Amino acid sequence: MTGPLACHCFATRQLARHVTKLYERHLAPSGLTGTQLSILSFLHQTPGLAMSELSHIMVMDRTTLLRAIKPLERDGLVASARKPGDSRQFAFSVSPAGLSKIERTLPLWQAAQQEYETLVGAERAAGLRRDFHELTSSPT
Repeated sequence: MTGPLACHCFATRQLARHVTKLYERHLAPSGLTGTQLSILSFLHQTPGLAMSELSHIMVMDRTTLLRAIKPLERDGLVASARKPGDSRQFAFSVSPAGLSKIERTLPLWQAAQQEYETLVGAERAAGLRRDFHELTSSPT
């Protein structure tokens, strides 16, 4: 096979857009994007992450990540403070309002997860997730 359908990059991006649409549809009532919910979840799980650490976890460049974090800060869902020991870096954490937002959004996220598993199959979805994490944690 030749052409765009033979391109791994095209197929991966096409899938990413499809999955993003599914999650965004479910998350829309919360006012959060899938990326913003992931950021809040990681900051809740690991408070005090620096921009560089969060950028690495999210596999996003800092500029794109900053564009996603700014509305969360503006809305009081994320707090930032100078990182102890390195005044050039900021540490980010979820505010109480952010935690409340995560809790209120959880049922919407669960519905998206359920739809994804219905489309793909629960066992296959778990296997794909493992494969994706393995691939994205490998050095490029």
